[in-house]
Amino acid sequence: MDFLQTILTPFEWLVSMIMVLFHDGLTFIGLPAASGISWTLSIIGLVLVIRGALIPVFVKQIKAQRGMQALQPDMKKLQAKYKGKTDQLSRQAMAQEQMALYKEHGTNPFSACLPMLIQMPFFFSLFRVLSGISKANANGQGIGGMSPAQVAQFDHATIFGAPLSAAFLPQLQGGDLKVSVVVLSLIMIIAMIASQFITQKQIMTKNMSEEAMQGPFMKQQKMMLYVLPLVFGIGGVNFPIGVLIYWTTTNIWTMAQQFFVIRRMPTPGSPAYKEYQKRREAKGLPLLGASKKKIVEEEIEEVPEPKGQRSQPQRKNRKKR
Repeated sequence: MDFLQTILTPFEWLVSMIMVLFHDGLTFIGLPAASGISWTLSIIGLVLVIRGALIPVFVKQIKAQRGMQALQPDMKKLQAKYKGKTDQLSRQAMAQEQMALYKEHGTNPFSACLPMLIQMPFFFSLFRVLSGISKANANGQGIGGMSPAQVAQFDHATIFGAPLSAAFLPQLQGGDLKVSVVVLSLIMIIAMIASQFITQKQIMTKNMSEEAMQGPFMKQQKMMLYVLPLVFGIGGVNFPIGVLIYWTTTNIWTMAQQFFVIRRMPTPGSPAYKEYQKRREAKGLPLLGASKKKIVEEEIEEVPEPKGQRSQPQRKNRKKR
């Protein structure tokens, strides 16, 4: 047993058991056990469980992202301070001051990627489970928490004519071309890429302050905007249909979750925050944060001086003769 398998085996059992529990629940209410719909809904149920459990991590991610945006002005000053200094002492001093900034703002560069990093073991475990379905069925074996009978059911389950355990590229290499697998794989890959791109794009255009958009944090966001969809798009041709359903569903969850955050809890100073303040003002609700203070100050400045009153000259004391 190799090192990767040792790490992923517990996740494989957990992933397969969650799917089995949802599948048993669906068959209990009347759905066919060998139906592709039953197993597809079981995969979607797996997404709901994992993403629901990750909500506290997502909250920390939001705080970390806002902390990264808030420190951008200080980061620019720090970079200007050490500009052109390439000696070892300067690099160490700059790194120490950067760490101090991260600590002060309660964030770090890797916090934004934390939910994805946590999901990766589940993703790879699901990939290993679904990729091994056909082989396990041929040998009459179970896989993870799935019994041999459940493995056989999944191996024969189809959605729109495409087996859930089939993948685009492997079935082409095997010479067993199925148009339904090719078409459904391409549709799911496009949906997966589009949902991931839209999510990252709305963060950049709506939920970043002006300081953050001009800082190095923006470069990181641009890289994620194009690199991640490209990576998953290229890798998607090797994913079984079931894995594509999982990843597309989790991307849609992320997109909806991010839309809610941008609308209800936008980053201060961002375009979404300004729109949020306008909506509150239109509803007669008090404005939040610095914007409220600024508006109050402007209103005070615009208050005209009362008319009909003049200041009385002060009487000067006359010298006694």
